[in-house]
This record gives sequence, C-alpha cells and structure tokens, in this order.
Amino acid sequence: MQTILILLLAASVLGLSGCGHHHHASRMDNAAERVTSADWSKQETVTVTMSDFAYAPETLVFHEGVPTRLVIENRGSQKHYFTAEDFFRAIATRKVQSNTDGEIKAPYFTAIEVYPGRSLDLYFVPITRGTYPLHCTITGHAELGMKGEIRIE
Repeated sequence: MQTILILLLAASVLGLSGCGHHHHASRMDNAAERVTSADWSKQETVTVTMSDFAYAPETLVFHEGVPTRLVIENRGSQKHYFTAEDFFRAIATRKVQSNTDGEIKAPYFTAIEVYPGRSLDLYFVPITRGTYPLHCTITGHAELGMKGEIRIE
C-alpha cells in the first residue's frame, strides 16, 4: 500500500513539475494512442538495479517505438529514486506496476521511488530519441555516484 501511495503522490505532482520549466520537453498529446497501438507481444525487458549508491547499468538504452518493460530493483539498504524528468516526457507511459500492490496508470511521471528490497515495473513506448540524465534526488546520493544516463536510439 505504501508503494501505491508514493506512486499516487508522484503522479499528482506531475501538473506542478512542468510549470515554468520551458527547457523540458513537453508531454506528448498522443501518448495513450501510442501505447494502445503498440505491439506488446514484441516487448523488450530491461532491468536496472539501484544500490547504495549506484545504478547498474549506469547507461540504459531503449529502442524508439519498441514497447518496453523496465524493471527497477532496489537492492540497497535504503529507499532510492529513479528520477529522469526529461526521459519520462520522451516516452508514452502505459503504467507502473508493483507485483504485490497493484498498478498506477498516468500519462507520465517525474520520479519513481523504490523501497529497499522491492521492485517496480515501468511499461512504456520510447518515442523521442536522445540522451537523458538519470539521478537519485535524495540528498547526497547523486554526489556519491548515484547518477547515470538513459538513451533512446
């Protein structure tokens, strides 16, 4: 239940996160259509593991137009964030799913928090090619090395 509440909080902040930040790509208008029309039988699965204090791998690569399931695992001893605002605006999000708590459907997210020993699955279609920064927003974590990049090719 805590996972669902965290995701709902993240989803509710979406409207506030874009205000006044014109340097960010705007959310795509046809995300739902792209998700619905995708061939999910061709889904790729990528796993990223968060630890204290790193992402493995440091660079995540996704393929434009290919439906994807990103498994975000936290093997660290404390909670961590998968924060990549510009990346989240470059994909058409289907849902975030917790295999124990349920799922959240939202047009996009700004960050996903995962508790120690837990994992969440993000289902999406990569749309906009580019390289996007990834980091943990908990104070001091990025400075200790918890950052990376995401590429859509």
